[in-house]
Amino acid sequence: MRQKTNFRAIGRVALQACGLLLPTAMAQAQRLIQKVETVPAGEQWLSPGDALQVRLTGTPGGRATFLGGRPLTELAPELAGGRRGVYQGTYILQPTDTVGGPAGRPLWLHLRLPNGRLDSLPTAASVRLLSPSQPLLAVTRGTLAHLNYGLGDDRLGGAKLGYLDSLVVLHVVGRVAGQYRVRLAEGQYAWLPLEYARLLPPGGFAPSSLTGSWILQGDSVYDYVRVPLSQRLPYRSQILENPTRLVIDVFGATSNTNWITQRAGLQALGAVYYEQPQADIFRLVLPLRHRQSWGYHIGYEKNMLVVRVARPPARLQLRGLRIALDAGHGGSNVGATGAGGVSEKDLTLAIVRQLQRELERRGATVVLTRTADESLSMAERVTLLRRQRPALLVSVHVNSAGNAAARGTSAFYRYAAFRPLAAALYGRMQQTGLPGWGLVGNFNFALNGPTDYPNALVETAFISNPEDAKVLTDPAQQQRMARRMADGIQDFVKSVRAKGMRGWLGRQPAEQ
Repeated sequence: MRQKTNFRAIGRVALQACGLLLPTAMAQAQRLIQKVETVPAGEQWLSPGDALQVRLTGTPGGRATFLGGRPLTELAPELAGGRRGVYQGTYILQPTDTVGGPAGRPLWLHLRLPNGRLDSLPTAASVRLLSPSQPLLAVTRGTLAHLNYGLGDDRLGGAKLGYLDSLVVLHVVGRVAGQYRVRLAEGQYAWLPLEYARLLPPGGFAPSSLTGSWILQGDSVYDYVRVPLSQRLPYRSQILENPTRLVIDVFGATSNTNWITQRAGLQALGAVYYEQPQADIFRLVLPLRHRQSWGYHIGYEKNMLVVRVARPPARLQLRGLRIALDAGHGGSNVGATGAGGVSEKDLTLAIVRQLQRELERRGATVVLTRTADESLSMAERVTLLRRQRPALLVSVHVNSAGNAAARGTSAFYRYAAFRPLAAALYGRMQQTGLPGWGLVGNFNFALNGPTDYPNALVETAFISNPEDAKVLTDPAQQQRMARRMADGIQDFVKSVRAKGMRGWLGRQPAEQ
């Protein structure tokens, strides 16, 4: 059979040979620019004074530009991981700029070679310029709304500046990918994940308030500080030592406090006062009469800032103490898995059950975040714990590492004020015969985030290590670990009693 001549295909080949037609693969190979991006990558909202940073990767030896001819610098290979053809540029945005427009659009970057060849490519993400004359406002939402220090991230999320109540008003001055940049005060900024924010309609003013006069009073369980504001403003808190005091900065607030009324029932708080470190930061300084903080909660009642300060247990002993235990993972979240298929979620529940029995044998009241193989989110666990209001929390986990040689036990805490609990648990866990892997602070884990009660996380041992795995899967060893953790909790309570409490009246009853 005679084969038909494909004159269309012959024509394409002829045009390619003359350089007049390029197929897709050839067009890609002939591009001068391989990649363009904003730095950091992702959609960006910027304000005047912000730095717009871009990067282009393409053919070396050219002239790269953006924003109407502004040049990018080709980096030396030692500054670009050994690569050539990496160009970078920075531009400080001015109030008169119209970059990206009010709705946002991609940026075009260009590269021209000495022979005159030119290529252009837009960024995948858009850039939007915010107007300083029309503040963009958002309010927090959800039970775990929080501010981050920066854009860094890992499996635990970004490093957190602190948690906020719902409906707190924030001034949005930027965005990168999934986080809003918010202005807290002059020179003070933070990042708010988009899922914890709701943008407000335009027309509002940047959040600010004068403070009213405070009222302090106590009930049968807590001491309270109430400060009137005209709207819910963001805040940051920390416990400081020597002397022990709770310090809270309220951003956007300016003092109009004329008096601080201290009413009946106060037991945990000393002589409170305030400072105004800068015009838009109001600082509450709340001295504590006890050296060990037993937690506190900050929130709002309408627009009233309310600080609830926990007191030490009436009897500093295990008997009658309300202790929360969290068995890590559960349900579809299996956690780490050992060589034999045993999962972290099953091991943690088995150990927590042993710890529950040991603590109850010593007279404690125990509440569990989960009692079976069930899926619980971090938000659900935190909500449950805040409702239960325990005196302290211990979360139990199983460690794992890519290096099978890594082994040992460890304890983690977020806040320095709660370090003594983690240290007591860590010391006792090493008495099981497990080597110490480390005592870790500033741990960015969701259950260590609440300030309501002292809390610590115990990584019992490494399931990825054969020796540790034998300990973790042995019921007798699980019971031994549970006893040692109970000893650690008891050591913590005893140490608090031994240190005493500054100004705390009355002799504490003996351990039973």
